[in-house]
This record gives sequence, C-alpha cells and structure tokens, in this order.
Amino acid sequence: MQVQWYPGHMTKAKRMMLDEIKLIDLVIELLDARAPLSSRNPDIDEMSKGKARLVLLNKSDLADPDRNNAWLQYFREHGITALTVDSRNREGFGRIGKSVEEVCRDKKERDQKRGIMNRPVRAMVVGIPNVGKSTFINSMCRKSSARVGNKPGVTKGKQWIRLDKTTELLDTPGILWPRFEDETTGINLAYIGSINDEIIDETELATGLISYIAGSYAGALYDRYGVDESLDAVGILGGIANKRGCLKKGGECDYSKAANIVLDDFRSGKLGRITLEEP
Repeated sequence: MQVQWYPGHMTKAKRMMLDEIKLIDLVIELLDARAPLSSRNPDIDEMSKGKARLVLLNKSDLADPDRNNAWLQYFREHGITALTVDSRNREGFGRIGKSVEEVCRDKKERDQKRGIMNRPVRAMVVGIPNVGKSTFINSMCRKSSARVGNKPGVTKGKQWIRLDKTTELLDTPGILWPRFEDETTGINLAYIGSINDEIIDETELATGLISYIAGSYAGALYDRYGVDESLDAVGILGGIANKRGCLKKGGECDYSKAANIVLDDFRSGKLGRITLEEP
C-alpha cells in the first residue's frame, strides 16, 4: 500500500521554519517512540545543521520499553542526545532541563566570551503531525499555552512561549516531507495517526497492522479481542468484527468499523506497548 500526504500548508510552514531557524539556538525534535525512524523528517535534519539538537522520544508510554532503550542507545551511538518522554503525564520531564544545558553549553560559552550574559535559549520545537508537540509545550508550561488537537495539522502557525528566564520555545506546525521513498515509512506514519485517515483505506491499513502485531507481539490481539491469532489478518479482523458486534444487515462483517477499532486501540495503547521498528 502506497501512502503519500503533503497538503499545501506544509510548504508554507517549512518556509516559515527556514526563516525562523536563524534565530534559534536549539532544535528540540519530537519523534514518536513507536516509530522513531519513520517519524524523523529528513528535511528537519537539513534545516537544523549547525544547531544544538535534542531528540525526545514522545509517547514512550505506548512503546515497547526494551525497544525504547535500544533506540536511546542508537541515538547515543550517533552522537545525538535523546530522552524518552510521555508529554501527557510529564514522565521524563525532570531530565529535559539538564539535557538542554548540556547540548547548549557551547552556545552559552560563546555568549559569555562576547559579554552576553543570561540570554534565554531559544528553542524550536519540531516534528511531524500528531507527534505531540503542543501537548509537550503545554506540559512544559503547566498550562494550555499551545493549541492541542487529535488530528494531524492542527497547529498551523508559529507560537513563541516564554518557558522561564532561561528558555523560550517556538511551537511550529507539524510537517512531513514531499515524498516517502520507503513504502514502510508512509505505512508506519499512517499506523500512528500522522497521516490523514481520510486518504487511507483503513481496512487495508488495519490488516497490515494486525499482521505485524500477530507476528511481533503474540498474544496481544487475543488478550484484547479473544480472537484466534493463527488465522490470517483478514480472518482475525473478521473475528474482531464478530466479537465487537461490527455487523451489517444479514450478519455480514463490517470490516471498516472493525478496522477503526483496531487502529484506535493501537494508537491509544489498548493493545499494549508496541513499537513498529527496531534500530
């Protein structure tokens, strides 16, 4: 299944970010811990060259803990400071301030040599749609300072937020890149809800997710739905439809309705802590 989504407002958002990056000391990149590689925008890598970087594996509470650790090790080996966080519950937030100090040490030393003292670190918060940037900023500020939505693309314009005397945050719209070269990337982004569901065949998407979960997290589907995991993906989806009463007139399975249940349950963590890719 080919998945591509790049609405027009993302081009405008990218131009805005390129203009603002000149004023930025630090780029805080939020990734989805369930798909750290797929949720990493290569355009952001290019834009952020020469800037201090901090990677946050957000929604880590929904991801496989062992793979969270493996991804942290992966980023360390590539010279990138990375932390796992859960923005909804502020898990991992206690380590962010120290990490910001560490990655911005060179910047502060340069300021001091120029006689500039106590200038706040200007940080741009970036990431793909629906990765949780606004929730992260709200949790950092402990109040609703940035708009939050459960649909990709809610934050359309820039927002500066004064966090404290030492840090200012710039919230930015979620942007993707014009074309996914790897088919798996687009599919993983669709699984985690970073692609508009309206352009996707949700039944096909759900059967792909079922195949992955049945193969990599045996028992998760049975525990949630009581279905026979030895069936193929379509058979499992049909079993879920029957178990959850997703039936049309005449008793025919409503695969589309069952597919929505599976996708929603995965995205909310009701199927357990599942990661879609390994480093």
